Amino acid sequence: MAGIMFLATAVLTATGVNAQEAAGQVKITLDDALMIALSDNPTIKVAEQQIEVKKVSKNEAWQALLPSADFSGSVQYTLLAPVMKLNGMEFKMGADETSTWNGQFQVSLPLFAPTVYATMNLTKSDLDNAVEQSRSSKLDLVNQVTKAYYQVILAQDSYDVLCKSLEQAQKNFDVVKSLYELGGTSEYDKISAEVQLRSLNPTVIQARNAVTLSKLQLKVLMGLDPEYEIVIEGSLEDYEDLLYNEALSAGSFSLENNTNMRQLKMNETMLNQTLRVQKMNFMPTLALAGTYQLQSMQNTDWNIGNYNWVKSSSIVLSLSVPIFRMGNFTKIRSTKLQISQLKENIDYTEKQLSIQARSYIDNMKANAEQVASNHEAIEQAEKGREIASKRYEIGKGTILELNNSEVSLTQAKLTYSQSIYNYLAAKADLDKVLGQE
Repeated sequence: MAGIMFLATAVLTATGVNAQEAAGQVKITLDDALMIALSDNPTIKVAEQQIEVKKVSKNEAWQALLPSADFSGSVQYTLLAPVMKLNGMEFKMGADETSTWNGQFQVSLPLFAPTVYATMNLTKSDLDNAVEQSRSSKLDLVNQVTKAYYQVILAQDSYDVLCKSLEQAQKNFDVVKSLYELGGTSEYDKISAEVQLRSLNPTVIQARNAVTLSKLQLKVLMGLDPEYEIVIEGSLEDYEDLLYNEALSAGSFSLENNTNMRQLKMNETMLNQTLRVQKMNFMPTLALAGTYQLQSMQNTDWNIGNYNWVKSSSIVLSLSVPIFRMGNFTKIRSTKLQISQLKENIDYTEKQLSIQARSYIDNMKANAEQVASNHEAIEQAEKGREIASKRYEIGKGTILELNNSEVSLTQAKLTYSQSIYNYLAAKADLDKVLGQE
């Protein structure tokens, strides 16, 4: 419901209310679809929450350098005090049925903690990695929504082409039927025209279902209710001029912004920082602690206010120097092996992504050439259909020529739309590989 309200507010504000919107339908553009998907998709929300988790971890790291304060207290009740025997003499260590109270307040401050310093850098890199993972989720969603949006337009264009083909087949059948009734053509021609007309009906129904399914897929990606009606106007032909301009400029590319490469390099940085943290375990640590203590011993009752309390305080400067810990050497060796493996993975991934990018660019150029060729094919097919129609009307052509000319025109139009869609899909995939937002 939030997505629906956001969509209605954004689109109605930009375009105003029209007849379709009054009927419960809202026109959306590609930008509208992307904006709604990025605001309501659960994957994006989870990625943003993960960033907040990493921010908390980053704060937790540097807070280890702040002073810490602790209070501890204990009560010991002696039922039977121990007795020590020495050289035939006995010494009783305390008094029976008495209590000992002890309270201690301690403040400690790390003065030199190299492991904490290294961990702070590690958590900062971890936060950067979470931000990049969120960006990766957005790029993936943008890619899916973009191709789903173009898929809807392709389905609508194909449906329009088939509807026009069905309309033309109806006209051809009416002409053939009229000629047959006047004795100007054979019954075979009439049957052939009728078969051509009826054979198109299932194809048109399938195309109409394809439009519905493609819209449903787009609405799911956008996070909208499947029952909500959206309207996508325009056709793939509108992208033809833009297609040629982009195809000419497509060539060189850079993987600098590729999210997979950036995450791998961030992981390499984090492993190097982890290695530094592990090496810091060999460094000494210095800490300062202050203690204030209250103690009362051999109390025979529970009247705390009358106890004889003894106060003491101290300041302790402690230095800890690690001498030998075999586990540290094992961890360092394991981390170095992981760094080596990751470097190999980075090189391999970069090669694979370069091949993908080059493949998408080649597909874009190939489809751009096909669009130009298919555009001319449509013009030729239209002329061919017009000639076949005139020839049949004057008795010089056959019904087979007329049917073939209509099939050729329909196929040319469908191929034309498909080639534009293939170009746009390859462009969307290239943008994802190059990390273009």
